Formats: sequence, C-alpha cells, structure tokens
Amino acid sequence: MLTFITLLSAYLIGSIPSGLIIGKTFYKIDIREHGSKNLGGTNTFRTLGVKAGLTVTIMDILKGTLATFLPLMLGVEMSLLLAGVFAVIGHMLPIFANFRGGKAVATSAGVILAYEPLFFLIVLIIFFISLYISKYVSLSSMIACLLALIYSLVFHTDDWALIIVIGILTIFIFYRHRANIKRIIDKTEPKVKWL
Repeated sequence: MLTFITLLSAYLIGSIPSGLIIGKTFYKIDIREHGSKNLGGTNTFRTLGVKAGLTVTIMDILKGTLATFLPLMLGVEMSLLLAGVFAVIGHMLPIFANFRGGKAVATSAGVILAYEPLFFLIVLIIFFISLYISKYVSLSSMIACLLALIYSLVFHTDDWALIIVIGILTIFIFYRHRANIKRIIDKTEPKVKWL
C-alpha cells in the first residue's frame, strides 16, 4: 500500500503544471494557447520571457528531484528511479491540466539530479554545448538525452535500473519531440536568439 501511495504521490508531484501556474498567476496567460501550446519551460521562455521561463524550468526540475527522493522520505524499499519515472509521466500527462503537459526534459533532468548530481552536471554541459552550436532547444534536449543513455551504458554497466530508466526517458523525450524533429528537418523549428 505504501508503495502505491509513493508512486501516486510521485505522479501527482509531476502533475503540478508549473507553466500554467506561473502564466495564469503572474501574467494572466494560459501558455497552452500560445507558441507551441506546450506547458514546459521552452514555451514559457518564448511566451512569457526569461524570468518566467527560468522559474518554470527550475520548478519542473525540482518536481523530478523531489519525487525521486520520495521513497527515502517515506521509508519505502523501492528504486528511487521508479518514483522519478512516475513524476515524468505526471509531467507529460498532468491530471491537474487535463493531461496536456510538457515534453519531459526538465523533470527527467531532475530525476538524474536526485540520483547522481555529477551525471546531471555532465548532461547539462552537453545540453548547453549542443545549444550553443545548433541554437535548437529541442535538438539539444534530444542529443543530451541520447548521450546520457550512452554515458550510462559505458560508465554504469552494473546499474541496470539506471540504464533502463534512462532508456525509458529517452523514448519519452524523443516521442514528445516528434513534431520538433519534423520541423528541424523542414528547417522551420525556432532557434534561440540569446546564445
């Protein structure tokens, strides 16, 4: 029963719609009606600006981190990563926002941050290097995720839970970015202008 409560709580934490809360509370805007119509940090940056975008991104990261720590906090014997996956599912399909959520990148990063901070830092550096070169947030997110999977396969060969979860998160992220992939191929994907 406690395992069920932990996973449900992780999902509910992941379901907190940061972009919707910040947009409606401080800007009177539903960001799902603007830009890419996505609840994540990238659309918040484009729609509401840097301050709101950073706030939403940090909130989404911390959702994953908090949910991943839930088994420890509640004294449940289960993989921390499993709780993290449920938070990511909550972020993508939030019950508090009619199941219209984000693309899983920031919350997935939060899961990694909780599990292994150095791994998170490496992924973050890869993301920004890719973003500096390509100017595409979506492409950089996918590259960082793919290299995170390769990193886990090379340096964490004995941690199958991590490898499997990173694999699952990679599938989630690529699937959620399928429209972005098409736009990148068509050269219609928006590029960042601040880097």
